[in-house]
Amino acid sequence: MPNIKSSVLSVKTDAKRHAKNVAEKTRVKKASRKVLDAVAAGNADEATTLLHAACKTIDQAAANHVYHKNNAARKKSRLAKKVNSLAK
Repeated sequence: MPNIKSSVLSVKTDAKRHAKNVAEKTRVKKASRKVLDAVAAGNADEATTLLHAACKTIDQAAANHVYHKNNAARKKSRLAKKVNSLAK
């Protein structure tokens, strides 16, 4: 633990920010996993509705600067590609 007061505060705020980021990433991973599970099961309708929810979650994470906008776009694109392959 640091001795300087500003460093002590910095450690505390870093821990809070880290916890928020981890929670946001977990939310994105769970949403993505639900989509992938629906694709694996072959449920096109369910996968489509879950994709919309996952895209919203990913967009929120990008808006909160947890993910870079290009990273978020790549995640959404890969999920959409898998859902669209199911529709064919």
